[in-house]
Amino acid sequence: MLNRRTFGKALGLATVASLAGPAASAATRGTAPAASFPTLKQVKAGLLDIGYAEAGPARGPVVICLHGWPYDIHSFVDVAPLLAAQGYRVIVPYLRGHGTTRFLSAKTFRNAQQSAIALDIIALMDALKIDKAVLAGFDWGSRTADIIAALWPQRCKALVSVSGYLITNLEANLAPLPPKAEYAWWYQYYFATERGRLAMENKDKRHDLTRLVWDTVSPTWNFDDATFERTAAAFENPDYAAIVIHNYRWRLSLADGERRYDGLEQRLAARPVIKVPTITLDAERDPFTAPPGDGSSYRQMFTGAYDHRTLAGIGHNLPQEAPAAFAQAVVDVDRF
Repeated sequence: MLNRRTFGKALGLATVASLAGPAASAATRGTAPAASFPTLKQVKAGLLDIGYAEAGPARGPVVICLHGWPYDIHSFVDVAPLLAAQGYRVIVPYLRGHGTTRFLSAKTFRNAQQSAIALDIIALMDALKIDKAVLAGFDWGSRTADIIAALWPQRCKALVSVSGYLITNLEANLAPLPPKAEYAWWYQYYFATERGRLAMENKDKRHDLTRLVWDTVSPTWNFDDATFERTAAAFENPDYAAIVIHNYRWRLSLADGERRYDGLEQRLAARPVIKVPTITLDAERDPFTAPPGDGSSYRQMFTGAYDHRTLAGIGHNLPQEAPAAFAQAVVDVDRF
């Protein structure tokens, strides 16, 4: 049986009890590059041939871990074995435009609007015959997991969402943010320009830009060059630049989505509440963490069983910086 005591023993952490509380120590962050996932799998799902890593028993309860930008599946390379050791089947897919995930047709529009990405994960679950899973993510991954939990709650057993409720409201995104928040989003506006698009298409400039983002949004994370390069390999996907540029331009209403997703986007614009059991995580040193950083800014959007945790000293790439705390949240939310 999964519980906090047995999980803590498996991790060998004296601090597991504190991880289950409202705040977690930066002492648990990951600092050294772990081995990559031993093997990758591919499955045709919806519009894509999706590359994914898998760990744990094939018949275990399923956890799907969803990465953000500019990251890849290795954000969960230390999380996956912790969960697998507790009997979970852990699925970690490359999102469209990343790693070994490919579009099945050259004619498919390289669309990165939020509902399209969410449908990719539904298609993945269908292809793998997964009826329901715990969904856990950050950044683009949080948004994707939030959408599935809101629109298809029958597919989401429970939710771990870094930064809380991230479903995009296009109309709200037209309003200016406080200057400090706008400053943190500098690359979003850069990508709205042709210079930004060309930079993402250029291998060297893309490499340096994404490395700069890593450095600035995770100011306390002591990662090394090898850790970054392991993830940067996923940015060589031929559709990477197109997907990234479309995502950020769409969110600013500077690029159109596809009409086939209009119905879903209208439902998302209504800000649907999330009723499935949820733990939200905020990273104290993440420049995108909404003030005051205690989850109160989005608490009303979660109406089911709920807990919030703030991780002191942790930056934006929370699963990789604090893998034990992230894994603990998955175990705990599964027992709500």
